[in-house]
Amino acid sequence: MSNDLLPIGRFARLCRLSVKQLRHYDDLGLLAPAWIDPASGYRYYRPDQARDALSIGLLRALDVPLPVVARVLSGDAAQALKEARDRIEDDLDRRRRGLRLLDRVLAEGLPEARVTIVREPARRVRVAREAATPSTIPGATSACVRRVLAGGVPQGALIGLFPLDMTDEFDVRVALEAPDGDDLLPGGPFAVATHTGPYDQIPLTVYGVLAWIGDHGHAPGGPVREVYLDDPAATDPGRLRTQVMIRLEDA
Repeated sequence: MSNDLLPIGRFARLCRLSVKQLRHYDDLGLLAPAWIDPASGYRYYRPDQARDALSIGLLRALDVPLPVVARVLSGDAAQALKEARDRIEDDLDRRRRGLRLLDRVLAEGLPEARVTIVREPARRVRVAREAATPSTIPGATSACVRRVLAGGVPQGALIGLFPLDMTDEFDVRVALEAPDGDDLLPGGPFAVATHTGPYDQIPLTVYGVLAWIGDHGHAPGGPVREVYLDDPAATDPGRLRTQVMIRLEDA
């Protein structure tokens, strides 16, 4: 044992970490002690390990996940921290959308939807898809719209397709009605309501349609369809109209 080694308690105070945290980081392989007493199991650290320990504490205080911290310590700092920042920005966007929804619920109460039942024909479509999480739906949808419209001016309806059951990861799809499309959107009976307002508030109308379906004893089937009736480039966000359609599996 070298005389310049610090016992875990003194090292923890130097780095503003707890002994429990240091033990946890050792267990994860993130910051191993310089020496462990084979008799007592007591951990000792070199003073020059303080910079890594302080870096871990700083990054964790900034909500940087431990796997990203490990990449930073291994030398991949720039890319790892950029990805962590992007994730935090996505989370902030999601929370801002949630606040806007909450403000509307506070002002108007839980949403009620004016629902009608329509029998939808099967439609030939071109489809673009993108992997998404609940926080990245807007970006994934925009990417799908760009790809599906790459062929020129749309002649048919533009339809967003979203899973009924939101998992950690899923595919977002956007379909463009086209006679030469390779995919077929099945027809059948649908509960339909029109949402008026920004796209990020469509979940309120989805809630209203699902509540109506439950109240009337039906069984919903996915995916949830959003038929975009207006051009967002030429329409005020508060006046955008979107048809929300959910298939009635039992009808």
